[in-house]
Amino acid sequence: MPKTRVALYREEDGSCPFIEWFDKLQARVQDKCYLRLERLREMGHELRRPEADFLRDGIYELRVSLGGVHHRILYFFHGAMATVVPPKQIDHAVERKKRFEANPAKHTYMEA
Repeated sequence: MPKTRVALYREEDGSCPFIEWFDKLQARVQDKCYLRLERLREMGHELRRPEADFLRDGIYELRVSLGGVHHRILYFFHGAMATVVPPKQIDHAVERKKRFEANPAKHTYMEA
């Protein structure tokens, strides 16, 4: 099975809201989030509960728990790519999905 490309969503101003969220997490939570992102890359659409779940309007979540605290990472698929957005509100994720689909190159974060 081919690997799924995992990309980070980029805002109009070039910022990456996922990285801003991720950088505020404890190192152990970051490690678990990274492992979930790797599983998404490996499994793509095949990733299921308890690691991932479909929410609505094309938005999915990766589930990460540590010490009784639950975190989630929202993402959506665009062809063979899964694009990760910050876990704020599903409505924001739906809007970002629409912007990404209209111009994937503009909204794919690339580290400098």
